[in-house]
Amino acid sequence: MTYVPSSALLEQLRAGNTWALGRLISRAEAGVAEARPALAEVYRHAGSAHVIGLTGVPGSGKSTLVAKLTAALRKRGEKVGIVAIDPSSPYSGGAILGDRIRMTELANDSGVFIRSMATRGATGGMARAALDAVDLLDVAGYHTIILETVGVGQDEVEVAHASDTTVVVSAPGLGDEIQAIKAGVLEIADIHVVSKCDRDDANRTLTDLKQMLTLGTMVGPKRAWAIPVVGVSSYTGEGVDDLLGRIAAHRQATADTELGRERRRRVAEFRLQKTAETLLLERFTTGAQPFSPALADSLSNRASDPYAAARELIARTIRKEYSNDLA
Repeated sequence: MTYVPSSALLEQLRAGNTWALGRLISRAEAGVAEARPALAEVYRHAGSAHVIGLTGVPGSGKSTLVAKLTAALRKRGEKVGIVAIDPSSPYSGGAILGDRIRMTELANDSGVFIRSMATRGATGGMARAALDAVDLLDVAGYHTIILETVGVGQDEVEVAHASDTTVVVSAPGLGDEIQAIKAGVLEIADIHVVSKCDRDDANRTLTDLKQMLTLGTMVGPKRAWAIPVVGVSSYTGEGVDDLLGRIAAHRQATADTELGRERRRRVAEFRLQKTAETLLLERFTTGAQPFSPALADSLSNRASDPYAAARELIARTIRKEYSNDLA
């Protein structure tokens, strides 16, 4: 197949072409340099969609909840984009696609675009290209974009710096309320959801989370947004409309307020840092290639130690890059 330039794909993206959307997301994932001017143009035109970050420990029902929320949004006529961050396969490095199994009922809906992305070693439960994918979906005309993280616990807090509204999902019987405190997840939520609320032990989890949030308001700084706790059952559909109402209320509360402006600044700062990290890592990886084999041999022979070898690798790479810059 003939390679279509990213600039040409951009024109098709604006027309809502899903093939162009998929190609540009793939190029963002692969870090294709040729695509970066197009991605920069996309960023300048993005910002209309509402980005919902959804996180929680494995087994809390995140993917099923995403499917129910999407179905409800589609009934309202909204186009929905889903970026599901999956664990990387230890063999191929690609996404395991576990989320697709729970969203099969959405597969034939032309108003829904689902993309699974592998973490590829990225910390924080976020794939490096996830934010580019959100921008692309935004420009392609998707009204709501759901960013579902991998669900690994403590590193999940990054999603709060990449979304307009952060929803943290807990489930009864998993001890999530305690894990949330330990991982700092309790603090990042704009909305707490207790899934599987049709179960008998759901009220205990709802009560515990509400008490923890009440205690937090007593000992911590006053919040501009009172964090609600919503019980949802994906089985019966209970609470889904209530959750959508809370999400809409949070969007309204941050639309043109100091709270919203501060959040958008934090998101921009996070984006800046993640992009700089990616560019630095790419440049370092390329520059370090000539020196790595000899230093690895020294390390494997126990003639050096990991810290000394790493310092030497960094020093040589920086000297090489500095010489290239002066040339």
